[in-house]
Amino acid sequence: MEITIKSLFIILFSFAIVSCGPQKTDSFKAKEIYKSENLIITQISENSFIHTSYKQTNDFGNVPCNGLVVKNNNETIVFDTPINDKSSEELIQWINNHLHAKINAVIPTHFHDDSIGGLQAFHNHNIPSYAYSRTTELAKENNFVIPKNSFSDSVVLKVGNEEVTAKFFGEGHTKDNAVGYFPAENILFGGCLLKELEAGKGYLGDANVPAWSETVEKVKQAYPDVKIVVPGHGDYGNGKLLDYTIKLFKTQ
Repeated sequence: MEITIKSLFIILFSFAIVSCGPQKTDSFKAKEIYKSENLIITQISENSFIHTSYKQTNDFGNVPCNGLVVKNNNETIVFDTPINDKSSEELIQWINNHLHAKINAVIPTHFHDDSIGGLQAFHNHNIPSYAYSRTTELAKENNFVIPKNSFSDSVVLKVGNEEVTAKFFGEGHTKDNAVGYFPAENILFGGCLLKELEAGKGYLGDANVPAWSETVEKVKQAYPDVKIVVPGHGDYGNGKLLDYTIKLFKTQ
């Protein structure tokens, strides 16, 4: 009987070690690594960083606006600019001085100022910008700084030895909202097309509400292996943000 109990203990102890192993390997504890009056940078994985700046609005108060920086081999790509040129210049200097990395490109995912408002700062540093063709058109119509390069459906750009993709799946928050994907870490930057959990519908002045859920369904199908999802505003999470957004805008 004593041998049986001892053997059982060894088996259970071994199982516990095996069970705990992968959790340590896969987990990454997010940490705020930079904060100023205008900009917060949070590292959310080994090579990905959320940049957050703030937009003062009449209806929603001081709104945090997210973008994403992804890095590989001392090269980076930025999704969405901070809210203005001052905050964007701060982000550019942080990438150069703290990540010691080159910025290969900036990709605004739609034409609102929480996505494109700091684009001139990137152009001042001769950093190429890429946007969906409708974003370029809407930026021009609204007298915003115009992205230098346009894509009709999607674009794939190199960052070090890896790639990132920006793609338009359909209308939702705006007629032009694209999303970004970093396959190396299975990170989706949804921008304002996606909502944080428990969020309301937000600003709908340029939205196509009936199409919104269907567009997000397409995004979900395209990236079944997604692990981290970053919305345009609020807390990041996982694939549940896709499901929440689909449900929020579902029409009968």
